[in-house]
Amino acid sequence: MDFQLNLSGQLLPLTPPVVMGILNVTADSFFDGGRYTTEEAVLQRAAQIVEEGAAILDVGAVSTRPGAAEVSEDQELEIIGKTVALLHHHFGKIPISVDTWRASVAQEAVRQGAAMINDISGGTFDEAMIPLIGALQVPYCLMHTPGKPDVMQQQTHYDDLIADMLQFFGRQLDKLHRLHVHDILVDPGFGFGKTLEQNYQLLKNLHVFHTFGYPLLVGVSRKSMIYKLLQKTPQEALNGTTAVHMLALMQGADVLRVHDVREAVEAVRIFETYQHV
Repeated sequence: MDFQLNLSGQLLPLTPPVVMGILNVTADSFFDGGRYTTEEAVLQRAAQIVEEGAAILDVGAVSTRPGAAEVSEDQELEIIGKTVALLHHHFGKIPISVDTWRASVAQEAVRQGAAMINDISGGTFDEAMIPLIGALQVPYCLMHTPGKPDVMQQQTHYDDLIADMLQFFGRQLDKLHRLHVHDILVDPGFGFGKTLEQNYQLLKNLHVFHTFGYPLLVGVSRKSMIYKLLQKTPQEALNGTTAVHMLALMQGADVLRVHDVREAVEAVRIFETYQHV
C-alpha cells in the first residue's frame, strides 16, 4: 500500500520506506543521553541526520528508556521550545517530529515549527493530547505502551499480545477518527512493556498492524531486544539493529526511527532493490 504524510503542507511519500533520525536533547537516554545539550551539538547532530538521508527529524527531551524518571513539564516545554525553534530556523526544509506525550509540549512544538507529534502513550498519558491533535490537524504517531517508562516493564502480561494491541489501536484510532484526524502512523512500541520474546513475536507479526490502513513506524534502534539477546552493549548493537531493520522492512515497516541514519538508509536501499528485481 502506498502511503504519504502531509507535513506542514509538504507531502512525504512513504514508498519506498523512509528513515526518521533521532535527536535526543536529554541527559539520560539509554544510548546517546547527554551528547546533545548545547546549541552547537544539536546543530551538528541535525546536520549529520540530514546529510545521511533522513526524511524526518525526531526530537525528544524526555528519556523513555525502561525505568526512566519523569522530566517536569516546565523543563520539557523550555527545552523543546528552544530546540524546535533552533532547528526550524537552521533546517527549515526537513520536517520536525517531536517525541512527547504532553499536550502542552505538543502545542508549543507545533507553534515553533514542528510538523508532527510522536506520542509514546498513544494518547493515554494526557487526556488533552488527542483533542489537541484534532484541533491542530498535524500528523500523529500513535504508539502502544501499557504504562509509563518507570513501570512499563512490570506490565508485560497480556491475554494475547497481538490481539490486545489490536484492540488498543482500534480504540485510540476511533477517537482520532471522530476528530477527523487521518494523518496517522501506527507504532507497536518495541521495548515498551514487552519482554524480549514478546518483542520478537511482535516483529514476526508486524504486518498484521497494516490492517488499520495506516503506515507503520518501527523503533528498534540499539534497544535491549537486540543488545541483551546478543549479550552486548547498546554501543555494540548497530549490526544487530540493521538485521532487525531488514526483518521489519520485510514485514511492512514504512518508517524506521533510528540513531544511525546512514546505515538504515542503506538497508532500505538494499531492501527496495531486492523487492523490485
